[in-house]
Amino acid sequence: MMPVQYSIGDIVQTRKQHPCGNDKWEIIRVGADFKIKCLNCGRVVMFDRENFEKRVKKILKSDEV
Repeated sequence: MMPVQYSIGDIVQTRKQHPCGNDKWEIIRVGADFKIKCLNCGRVVMFDRENFEKRVKKILKSDEV
């Protein structure tokens, strides 16, 4: 199975909602660690790659062609 390619600017949906009630996040850093920003309240959260891939449900918008 091919690993999913994430890039900066992608919008992802998480399995659980953020306490503000939103489940849509923008990726602002990619690498061994991922940094994502809540599109509702602006909170920035950082995860290692393993935890990030477990939490993401699907990619809603990708900047790649």
